[in-house]
Formats: sequence, C-alpha cells, structure tokens
Amino acid sequence: QVQLVESGGGLVQAGGSLRLSCVASGSTFSFDAMGWYRQAPGKQRELVAVISSMGSTNYADTVKGRFTISRDNAENTVFLQMNSLKPDDTAVYYCHARKVLTDRTLYDYWGQGTQVTVSS
Repeated sequence: QVQLVESGGGLVQAGGSLRLSCVASGSTFSFDAMGWYRQAPGKQRELVAVISSMGSTNYADTVKGRFTISRDNAENTVFLQMNSLKPDDTAVYYCHARKVLTDRTLYDYWGQGTQVTVSS
C-alpha cells in the first residue's frame, strides 16, 4: 500500500524559508507526477507546484520565483523549497503523487498534510 509522508512544516516569520519533504513508501513503481497542494482555512485546496518524472515543473502564479520543487526519482521523494514566505502562504500543505497506467487509468495518492504557518 502506497503511503506519502510529509515533513518539514512549522512556524516561520514572514520572509523566512522552509523546506518540505515527502517520501512515498510501499511503491514498486515510480510516479509520473509528484507535487504539492495547499489548503488554507475556508478555502479550497489549490495546486502549489508539480513536477513530472522527467523534471518538468509547473507553479502557481502566487509562488513563482519563491518556491522550488524538486524530486529524487530513485527515492520516490519530492521536495518543496519555500523562500520569502508570506502570511498568505499559511496553509496545510499536502503531498500528491500520480501514477498513469498504459490504459490511462489514474491512481492518485495523498499525504496527511503538514501545517505551514507564516507570522507577520
């Protein structure tokens, strides 16, 4: 059974940095895409950043230039380096992984979430 476990969240002052990590265990395959979503209180979950198995990346406009996503395919791990954090970045951050089969069936996996709080 695939499990995603996040770490690295916490409390930081505005302008500070945090690095999130997510390890996928129980998988015998690599994921086609891994990424990070976040959900702030009273808001919908939104995409933060995603990275393909080939290293292509995509970011939400609100984090471009401040956040960097990377992955280690051999370890099935994805990272999110967050710099110049703002209070608006406060949210629960969720790790996501997707596997696409040859018949285009999608398998989506989620972590339990890690809290990021940015104080002003």
